[in-house]
Amino acid sequence: MPLSEHEQRLLEQMERALYAEDPKFATSLRGKDPRNSFRRRIVIAGFGFLVGIVLLMTGLVAQVALVSVLGFVAMLASAFLAVTSYRAVGAAAHLGVVGGDGVRKPHSAPRKPRGSSGGGMMGRLEERWNRRRDENGR
Repeated sequence: MPLSEHEQRLLEQMERALYAEDPKFATSLRGKDPRNSFRRRIVIAGFGFLVGIVLLMTGLVAQVALVSVLGFVAMLASAFLAVTSYRAVGAAAHLGVVGGDGVRKPHSAPRKPRGSSGGGMMGRLEERWNRRRDENGR
């Protein structure tokens, strides 16, 4: 469920406040771009698929069924790794990606404004945030 514009602004304010208080901690919490992980997994999956083909062909030529089965399993596992990482990148693109600078880049589709965030978790977080700001005199 996408965040409303108000909730996004509150989250950005909280992130800036956290970074101002403790930059080292904020940097350690900063998200990484899932596309880099996707590229690495695709390379690993491609290499595993090639190894699987070599094992499968070697098993067929040498007439050793176990080697062929291992090759097939390696190919299957590599394909599974590639598909799951592709889906994870698609989900991350749908939710918005956190870039290298730590700023969340929203999804390009326009979002519909929702009603007030009075109830639920975001409402409680907003109340706590406002209370904390008022206690600090800001």
